[in-house]
Amino acid sequence: MWWLKRGCFLNEAGCFRVKLERFAQVCSGSWKAGLGDAYVPHVVDNEEVDCYNYFAPEIKSKEVFSLILPPPNITGTLHLGHALTTTIQDVIVRWKRMEGVECVWVPGIDHAGIATQVVVEKQLWKEKRQSRHDVGREAFEERVWKWKDEKGRVIENQLRRLGASLDWNRKVFTMDPTQSREVTKAFIELFDSGLIYRADHLVNWSCSLQSAISDIEVDHVEVDGPTPIPVPNYDRPIEFGTLTYFAYKLHNSEEEIVVATTRPETMLGDVAVAVNPRDDRYARYIGRYLWHPFRAETIPVIGDDSVEPDFGTGAVKITPAHDPSDFAVAKRHSLPILQVIDEKGNIAPDHGIFSGLPRFAGRDAVVASLQAAHLMREKRGHRMVVPVCSRSKDVVEHLVRPQWFLKCAEMARQAVEDVREGRLRLEPGRFERVWFDWLENVRDWCISRQLWWGHRIPVYSCRPRASAAPPVWIAADSPSAALRKAAARLSAPDIEVTQDADVLDTWFSSALLPFSAWSPQQVPRNCEFSSPAGGCYPLDVMVTGHDILFFWVARMAMLGRRLTGRLPFHQVLLHGIVCDAQGRKMSKSLGNVVTPEDVIDGSTLEDLEASSRASHSSGILSPEELTRAIAGQKRMFPSGIPACGADALRFTLCSHNIKSHFINFDVQECHTNRLFCNKIWQAVKYTNGVVGEVTQETPEWESLGPMDRWVLSRLTHMVQKTRSGMESYDFHVATAAIKDFMYYEFCDVYLETTKRAFKLSDRERAAGHGWTLTTCLDTALRAVAPFMPRLAQHLHARLTRPEGARRVDYPKLDKEDREWRDFSLEADVAEVLELVVAVRRLKKVFGVVAKHSPEVFVVDPAGFYCRFKDTIEDLSALHALTVTPDPARLPFKDTVKDRLASGTLIHLVVPADLRRSLELDLPKLEAKKAKLIKEMEKMNRMVSGDNYKVKATAEAQRTHSKKIATLEEKLARINYIQSISNQ
Repeated sequence: MWWLKRGCFLNEAGCFRVKLERFAQVCSGSWKAGLGDAYVPHVVDNEEVDCYNYFAPEIKSKEVFSLILPPPNITGTLHLGHALTTTIQDVIVRWKRMEGVECVWVPGIDHAGIATQVVVEKQLWKEKRQSRHDVGREAFEERVWKWKDEKGRVIENQLRRLGASLDWNRKVFTMDPTQSREVTKAFIELFDSGLIYRADHLVNWSCSLQSAISDIEVDHVEVDGPTPIPVPNYDRPIEFGTLTYFAYKLHNSEEEIVVATTRPETMLGDVAVAVNPRDDRYARYIGRYLWHPFRAETIPVIGDDSVEPDFGTGAVKITPAHDPSDFAVAKRHSLPILQVIDEKGNIAPDHGIFSGLPRFAGRDAVVASLQAAHLMREKRGHRMVVPVCSRSKDVVEHLVRPQWFLKCAEMARQAVEDVREGRLRLEPGRFERVWFDWLENVRDWCISRQLWWGHRIPVYSCRPRASAAPPVWIAADSPSAALRKAAARLSAPDIEVTQDADVLDTWFSSALLPFSAWSPQQVPRNCEFSSPAGGCYPLDVMVTGHDILFFWVARMAMLGRRLTGRLPFHQVLLHGIVCDAQGRKMSKSLGNVVTPEDVIDGSTLEDLEASSRASHSSGILSPEELTRAIAGQKRMFPSGIPACGADALRFTLCSHNIKSHFINFDVQECHTNRLFCNKIWQAVKYTNGVVGEVTQETPEWESLGPMDRWVLSRLTHMVQKTRSGMESYDFHVATAAIKDFMYYEFCDVYLETTKRAFKLSDRERAAGHGWTLTTCLDTALRAVAPFMPRLAQHLHARLTRPEGARRVDYPKLDKEDREWRDFSLEADVAEVLELVVAVRRLKKVFGVVAKHSPEVFVVDPAGFYCRFKDTIEDLSALHALTVTPDPARLPFKDTVKDRLASGTLIHLVVPADLRRSLELDLPKLEAKKAKLIKEMEKMNRMVSGDNYKVKATAEAQRTHSKKIATLEEKLARINYIQSISNQ
C-alpha cells in the first residue's frame, strides 16, 4: 500500500513514544511544536520559503511542460479575474512538478496600447493640464515607459503574493527589444506573403482615442426608445433611441421623399436616397434627383435591392462615409464619399455654418436648420443598437481611413479545421460552436492603430524625390533595409523613405507570444524549435478567460500555425468570468469590485470607500457612479472584508467549477476556507504533540484499529477523487474531496477518536493512531499543496516524521493500493456515525451536557456496535455507553428514546429536573410551533419573489438564509420533542 512503502513511524518497542505530559500540554495549547496557536495568514505568506522546489521530486521525464501566463495589461493592478487565471495555471504547474515533470512557466506583461495611452493621457491632463500633443511623442513615450516600470513592479509583486511559481528569469514584456524584433519579423513575412495590405476602408473610429479599433473592441449597447448616454467631452448625456424624419424635395418640384435616420447630422454627407425597385411607392422616382438643402446640389434617387420597404419610410438616405451598409451601396453604384465627421469628432470643413461644431452639437444645429427650412416631419422613439468603444466608452463613428489589414480567411479556415479534426481541443467543448461561428464569418483584421504607444508599424513609404507618383510601400526592419528594397524595386538613385506613423494593434504582438516568448528569432521557421525554445513550443495548454477567445486565442492559433507551421498549443482551457456573490459583473460603479489584496490582507469599509474616491479623482468614476459605488459597498461589506490570506483565496477560486460561464465569488466563502486552513493547522499541531519520535518500522495492517483502517480507506477515496479532478482540470472536484476528508472525516471524526489512547497511554492503540495520523496528514498536505502551497509547505516541513521519510510527490494509487479500500468498513462506520448524530440530537433537545455525566443505552441484538463502543463514546461525549442485546435490561426510568432508520433503539438517561422542565413546556410548544410556521411562510414568500435575487443585497440574502435555517431548526426540534413525548 502506498502509505506503507516509505516505512512506519514506530520506535524500537513497536509503539509510539507517547508522553502524557506532552499530550496535556497540547490539549491546553501551551506546547506549540514549532506552530503558533492558530493559523495566521500573514505569518505563512511572509515566510521566506522555497515555493518552487519543496514539493518537487526528481525529474522523471525528458519532456518539458510549458505554458505562458496571459500577460496582464500595465494599465493598473490585477483583479480577481487575473487571480483566477494565475491560480489555475499555478495549480497545474505545481501538480506537474510533483509528478516529476520539468515545467517552464513564463510570466509577462502586455503594453496594452490603447488602454495604457488612455490612462497616461488622463494622468498627464490631471497633473499638468497637457495633452500628449503638447509634450510631443518622444516625451510622451518616456512618460509611458516610466508608468510601465511602476506598474510592472506592482503586478509582479501581486503575482508573487498570490504564490505564483513563475520562472521570473524568463519574464517578457511585449515591447522588449526581442519581442519587437519578433513582431517586426512576423509583419515583414506576412506583408511579403501578400497577407497584409493597405486600403481606404470604413473602420470603427474612437474620436476620443483618435484611432481605429477592431470589431471586437466595440460594445453594442441596446436602447429601447429615447435614452441618454454619457459621451466623453460632453457636459450632458446625448440622447439615442430616436428616429428623425425629414424630407428631401425633388429637384424643381414640390414633391418630396421622406427619410428616417438615427443620426440626422450625417445628412450633410448624403450622396443619394435609395429605394427598393419593387416598391410601388417610389419606383417612379428612380433616376430622378433630389435637392440637398445645405449643399445646394442635387443627389440621385437610386434603386437597390438591399432596401427594406417596411423599415422607416422605405426610403433610405445614403451616407457612405459613415455607415457600413451605405458604404457597400456606394461601391455598387459608384457614388462619391463625402466625410461629415473628422477624426476628433467635429463636423468636417466644407459644410458651411456647421463646420467645426462637435458632432452632437452639429446634430442639434442640423435639426434646427431643417425645421427652419420646413423639412422636418417628426421624431419618434426607436429601438436601436449604439456602438460604444470598450476602451474609451466613446460612441464609435464609422470613418473611411487608410488602414493596414491582415487577410484572415485562409488562416481562419485552417483554425476551424484544426478544431473539427481534433488537433486543437477547446475545453469546455461548448465553445467549439462559438469558435466555428466566428471564424467562418471572420473579416480581415484591421491591425493599424493611430496611437503613439505601441510597436511602430515596420512599413515605409518609398518614392523618388520630387516625384508625383504614388509611393511604394516596403516592409523592412530599418530605414536602410527599406531603402535597399525600394532601390531594387524602383530603379531610382534618390529615394525618399518615410516610416508609417501608426502602431500595430496590441493583440498582434500578443498573438505571437507562444513562440516569441522563447526568442525564436534565432530559430528557422517551421523547425522543431529544438533551440533555444528547448522543446517548449508548442505550449502544452493555454489557460485563459473565455472572454478573450477571439481577441487572443483565435489569433494565436491563426498566426502560430501560419508563421511556424505548427499550432501554438493543442489544448485550450477556458475559464469563466469572476462576478460578485449575486452574479453581477464586477464594476467600480457598482462598488462590488474586490481585489486580491482586499481578500489577502483584508480591507475595512473605509479603505474600500477610499479606493472608490481615488477612482473618482482620477476620472474613472463620475459623481453619480461614486455615490452608487459607496452605497453598494456599505450594503455588501458593512464590516469590511476579513483578512483571509493567499492560500484561502486560491482554494476558494478553485472550489468553483472554473469551466462555468460565470463564477460567483463570495468573500464569506473565502473566510470559511481561512477557517479550514486553521483546522489543518490545529490537526498538525495536535499530531506533532502526540506522536513523539518515530522510526522506520511498520505496523501490521491487522493491528490497526477499525477507525484507523476506516480513515485510511477514506484517504484512499480522497486520493482517487483528487487525481481524477486534477487530470480533468475539474479542480472543484479535487478541492471538495480534500475538504470533505480533512475537515469532516479526519478532523471532526477520526482525530477525536484518537485522544483516548494517548490520554490513557494505551501504547498499542496509540502506535496505530500515531502512524495513521501522520500518514493521513502527510498525504493530505501533498494533495492540497498545489492549491495552498504556502500552508502545505509550512506544515509539511514541520510534520513529525522519521529521517528520510519525507515524500513530496503528488499522492497516487498503485494497483495494490486500491485493494485497501474497505467499502464494508465504510458502511459500518457510516451506520455508527448515524447513531452518533442521533445521540447528539437527543442530548441537545433535552439539554444534557457534560456536568450531567451523559449515559446512553443502545439495544443491539447483533452486537454490531460493541466493537465501536469507544468511538461512539468519544464522538458523542458520553460518560458511559451500554450496548445490550436485551431490551428488557434497559432502565426505562428517567430515559428518553429514539429509533434509527435501521430500527436500533437508543435510550438517553435524562435527569429528573430536566424532564420536569420539558414536561412543563409541552403545552406551550404547540402555540410556539404555530407562530414559527407563520413566520417561516412569510420568509419563504419574501425570498421566492421574482425580484428578490436582483434587489436584495448579498448581505441581506445571507441574513435571510440564516434566519430560515434557524426557524427550520426550531421547528424540527419541536416536532422531535413532540414525537418523543408521544412514544
